[in-house]
Amino acid sequence: MLAVQNITRTFNEGKAGFRNVTFSIEEGEIIGILGTSGCGKSTLLRVLSGLDEKYQGRFSFSKQTVGMMFQEPRLMPWLTVKENVYFGVQKGQKKESAKELLELVGLEEFADHYPKDLSGGMAQRTAIARSLITEPNLLLLDEPFSALDAFTKMQLQDLLLSIWQKRKTTMILVTHDIDEALYLCDRIFILRGQPGELYAEIKVQQAKPRSRGDVALAKKKAEILNLLDLNSNTKEVYQ
Repeated sequence: MLAVQNITRTFNEGKAGFRNVTFSIEEGEIIGILGTSGCGKSTLLRVLSGLDEKYQGRFSFSKQTVGMMFQEPRLMPWLTVKENVYFGVQKGQKKESAKELLELVGLEEFADHYPKDLSGGMAQRTAIARSLITEPNLLLLDEPFSALDAFTKMQLQDLLLSIWQKRKTTMILVTHDIDEALYLCDRIFILRGQPGELYAEIKVQQAKPRSRGDVALAKKKAEILNLLDLNSNTKEVYQ
């Protein structure tokens, strides 16, 4: 449903961004993008979303309805939760959809509250609902849970997985969290360098939902740590 061919987007005199990235995604897959800071992960999402048009190469969609979720909820403080969810779409057409989405993310009782009344996790739930209001074929997620505490992060990972199970929305998840990628994703793309290049692809074949303590996932984590050249002492724990 998405084919990317030799996409390059660099800046700072070619020292940042990414280059020569090629991959394809099947409908219904959850793809993770991992890499150290500065390798172009978020820039890649901006290009795929259409927010950044200064790239070389090409990509094509079989179905082109794209949703985007950022690191911060980016809610309008003067709008209620339900108004934030259907912001930017025709109200009459989407009010019922907004109600269904708020039920899906467990916020139906907070529909008329304002962002100031929400916890960080509830704000991100609202952002998830908003990203789904247009019924996107492809959902791009840019480290959506990075600012949350560990327990809330796990809750929202499970929520995202439950949404996938119900809707089979294709997703690309940018994350720094290896455990998150292994828990959610079917394949993980490793970016390395500055500018970043697609260095490796990891397939995670365990059926979802997965056990967070799965020994096979721990071995995959050791493989990823090795690919990223991270702390050898950390790697030994998982080998």
